[in-house]
Amino acid sequence: MRMRNSLRLAAAVLSVTAFATACGSDSDKKSDAKADNAAATGASTPGAAAPAKPELPVTVDSVGGGKVTVKDVSRIIPLNGDVAEIVFALGLADNVAAVDSSGGILPEAKGKPQIGYQRSLNAEGIVALRPSVIVATPDAGPKTVIDQLQATGTPVVIIPKGDKLADAAVRIEAVAKALGVPAKGKEIADKTNTEIAAAKLKAEKSTGKPRVAFLYMRGSEIPPQLGGRGSRGDIMIEAANAVDAGVEAGVNGFKPLTPEAAVTAKPDFILAFTKGVESVGGPEGVFKLPGLAQTPAGANKKLVIMDDSELGNLGPRTGQALDKLVTALHG
Repeated sequence: MRMRNSLRLAAAVLSVTAFATACGSDSDKKSDAKADNAAATGASTPGAAAPAKPELPVTVDSVGGGKVTVKDVSRIIPLNGDVAEIVFALGLADNVAAVDSSGGILPEAKGKPQIGYQRSLNAEGIVALRPSVIVATPDAGPKTVIDQLQATGTPVVIIPKGDKLADAAVRIEAVAKALGVPAKGKEIADKTNTEIAAAKLKAEKSTGKPRVAFLYMRGSEIPPQLGGRGSRGDIMIEAANAVDAGVEAGVNGFKPLTPEAAVTAKPDFILAFTKGVESVGGPEGVFKLPGLAQTPAGANKKLVIMDDSELGNLGPRTGQALDKLVTALHG
């Protein structure tokens, strides 16, 4: 995601709308349990899809690379989390030889080798894993590494990047076609589109448009960042019939959160990743960040926590994630 490139919930009452991952720590669960008026919903996880039966060979379009022919999907390496989630949903988990660090947080990736982060890959390490096909987005790089991988003769399929909700289905079908399971891809894409449409309709029926600030946090590694246009959070916030405070403030990508920026944004809710909230010591730590105590969200302790991959990926769970965000913001 761009967030990595741009850098790499009164007294004792905490009102939190928490979407906690199944693997959340006991301390987080205890903290959330203290909350009055808290609605806790477990993050959806990609279910274990039935094994797929690919029909090969196939020749598909690759973004910026013309036609690519895929003859073997026995050792698939998806170069980012979005792609990995789609591959798993297609029933090809057993065929995945390795994942990048963003795909490594998915439950199906447990025990699989990791190749590093999609924007800072190493060709040697990937080649050593003997991939039969590599599937990526235009974010994968550096470009020299992608060129080196293509030069080995291994099919490298680049699918569309995706910057709107409708692209979730497009990307699902693109991956499915490249791996020889187009019918399964269409089935998942149609289901995803239906879920997105239902969530958007639910949002449109809601009254009021709360202001939401999407924050990216990684403890002491980097300063907290306010997301804006192109952060991936923006398309979810806007589809949920809410105002993206970062976008309204003119933020492109991410910018450091300053007290002035927080107060100017005036968010009614803070939206953040599970791991980000954990990295600053939990919900209480979030509201100690610069300027947040002086915002409506800070005063009312309104924090929406969503699983990193659920909110950040455009794929099979996008509709479910949007529905959860709508419920959190509008009740």
